[in-house]
Amino acid sequence: MTTITRRVLLAMAAALAASPVLAQDTETSAPADPAPSVDPATVKDFSIGSADAPIKITEYASYTCPHCARFHADVFAQLKLDYIDTGKVYFTMREVYFDRYGLWAALVARCGGDMKYFGIQDMLFDQQQDWAAQQDPSLVVQKLRGIGLAAGLTNEQLDACLQDTAMVEAMVKHFEEGMQADAIEGTPTLIIDGEKHPNMSYGDLKTILDAKLGG
Repeated sequence: MTTITRRVLLAMAAALAASPVLAQDTETSAPADPAPSVDPATVKDFSIGSADAPIKITEYASYTCPHCARFHADVFAQLKLDYIDTGKVYFTMREVYFDRYGLWAALVARCGGDMKYFGIQDMLFDQQQDWAAQQDPSLVVQKLRGIGLAAGLTNEQLDACLQDTAMVEAMVKHFEEGMQADAIEGTPTLIIDGEKHPNMSYGDLKTILDAKLGG
């Protein structure tokens, strides 16, 4: 697996922040003050389900990864219905940034906070072939903004999130630390109660979970 370097990702984020497709009226917008640095330790991974669930699952995934989109459609939806919503699994999403589009998508998802993150995630994966396949970066940003707006975010909120280069730097550092700590080599990868597993079908995942639950 090859990921782009932190320097390249940050340069991409800076280019995004300067892009005229972000603001609705860039000519009249006042220059933003330099953002303070963000401690990577404070960058959260979003979770869903009961924190007291007997099984903990962390998924490493990229929003531009086709295998992750298929996992989301074919496995996660059923996992949520059968195990997360029933209090058996506490699920955490850990973002992987293979490219600038995936990084931008993560910024939009995070912009929704705890209340909207997984709903925006649904939209990003469901519409991946539309926005992630575009060659024009400005068109990608427009489509990602459209997803954010459809989820109930405002243009002002999206501008602030997409231009937060300090948060981007912290996110990239957090991503690198997690990938190294768990020796992640591809996506999607599942960490189930501390044990690493590759991409799998829902049937195979169900077998693992039911064995842990004593079913």
